Amino acid sequence: MIIDANVYWFPEQIFEDDTLLEQFLSEIPTIPNTAGYVKENGDKKQIVIERPIGFAGVDYLQGEYTLEGHLSALKEAGVDQAVMKVPCCHEWLSLDMCRLFNDGMADYAKRSGGVLHALAVIPPWGTAQSLAELDRCYALGMRGVQLCAHYRDLYLDDAAFAPLFEKLNELHMTAYIHHTPVPVEFDAVKDYNNLRRSYGRCCDQMIAVSRELFSGMFTRYPNVRVVHSMLGGGFHTYANMMLPPKPQMTDTAARFSQTTDEISTHMQRNIFFEMSHAQPWGKDQLECAIKTLGADHIIYGSSYPVRREWLMGGTAFVQNLDITEEEKALILGGNAQRLYVMLHEKEIAHV
Repeated sequence: MIIDANVYWFPEQIFEDDTLLEQFLSEIPTIPNTAGYVKENGDKKQIVIERPIGFAGVDYLQGEYTLEGHLSALKEAGVDQAVMKVPCCHEWLSLDMCRLFNDGMADYAKRSGGVLHALAVIPPWGTAQSLAELDRCYALGMRGVQLCAHYRDLYLDDAAFAPLFEKLNELHMTAYIHHTPVPVEFDAVKDYNNLRRSYGRCCDQMIAVSRELFSGMFTRYPNVRVVHSMLGGGFHTYANMMLPPKPQMTDTAARFSQTTDEISTHMQRNIFFEMSHAQPWGKDQLECAIKTLGADHIIYGSSYPVRREWLMGGTAFVQNLDITEEEKALILGGNAQRLYVMLHEKEIAHV
């Protein structure tokens, strides 16, 4: 079974309903140095998000998120199932807007006949109302939640998110952690488009993964598994430096923290990596990631509809890697099915 674990979803009704569009745009300024606006793209509306202001980082185009369009594209690409992801805007969505997103994704999941799967979107601050919304989403069949790498200037190891992670730990839910357009400190990367849009996202994820590991948060929440987008910012390239083996000789000064057995256990048990899209990494980097992190820790995704070719050629790109058939099966479906506890069509029909 082929599973694309990163197909973007956005409510088409926001483009069609001026009141909803106004509400969506009004919530964006709650995040510092972030702005949003609507422009015409042919006969379609396009929402553009700037972070920092003056630098486009995310956009949503009307017509790219229809159920029929998604199902048709997945079928053409030879993908059996997909996980719907919200592209960045859940960083600031109000609870009311989260409910609209959750209802929309649940509707797509149900009408897709088991092809599409939803992950809950909630504000991250652990209020009674937001945790009740998480319970509602669980009852709707969602077995994972979508979070952002950071909110405002706080990464997820901060105590502000403890109530949410306590609830996720109780429910044994997987948290998919999406990159934000840029890291908390972004001045040095903002000026150049590819530096901002590619490295900025990776930098954000690298910081997020490392803080989660070194903070000991998985000692407190052992039942939570997190999946980081963008291969955790290319975490495989730094893994051996960040988590060095025990020294073989005694130094006069201890300049690095030793990798404890606890950190190694959390790396194996709690942290996983979604590639977001295969082709941009290239063959050598993907094979290096698989060798370093393990095929059982890497999940395939295409970021559709960002680039159509990433969906249409993504699975073939993975199939052509110099890895075993067992590793390909894990990356292209097995890991996603396990981590997101995907419900089968008959189960979805009864939630």
